[in-house]
Amino acid sequence: MSATPNETVLIVEDEPKIASLVADYLRGSGFASHHLDHGDSVVPWLEQQQPDLVLLDLMLPGTDGLTLCRQLRERWPRLPVIMLTARVEEVDRLLGLELGADDYICKPFSPREVVARIKAVLRRSRAAEAPAGAESAALVLDDDGWRALADGHDLGLTAVEFQLLKVLMNAPGRIFSRDQLMDHMYRDHRIVSERTVDSHIKKLRKKISDVWPEREIIRSVYGVGYKYQPEE
Repeated sequence: MSATPNETVLIVEDEPKIASLVADYLRGSGFASHHLDHGDSVVPWLEQQQPDLVLLDLMLPGTDGLTLCRQLRERWPRLPVIMLTARVEEVDRLLGLELGADDYICKPFSPREVVARIKAVLRRSRAAEAPAGAESAALVLDDDGWRALADGHDLGLTAVEFQLLKVLMNAPGRIFSRDQLMDHMYRDHRIVSERTVDSHIKKLRKKISDVWPEREIIRSVYGVGYKYQPEE
């Protein structure tokens, strides 16, 4: 997949050599890019510009990457964000995803890998903006009837299972932690075990597999959570 015309990536990175190298590879793949090297510059720039994706370093002068990620999610919830980090602790990885990052890449990295991951996130973003059910043509959600239809068959979901599937389908490829899914499933913020999510996922998978025994569209990400991955 090559970049569509005029797709722009905002590179937020305080190491100029890294930023320049990534920009060169992006240019070679048909992307435009803009570079900012200070965290405090990001929000003001975004108020005037509309990039297609933000490549965001974790450690920045001024506002740090995690704080910025939270701010971007609050103000521009549909703007894809990929985090760059040299800190490989699992807590930082999970925190980045919980704050809404679409993906993360650990330094040192290959510029080709960065471009490939950017293309993948943008592809998922386009799928999320497509009409409901378009990312998996035979799986359709009926919001009015709280039903999910797989090849026309009603899966017989409970209200919680329907809400869980809807959250996952609205962001194809995005990884959701159990805490994030619980927040969507239980708006009253009741206290439930993380294993409750696993139980609902197990039941949801069983109902889908009864119709599509050969498909696995809800996938586990070890140590993180779950994602909806439509077949391509």
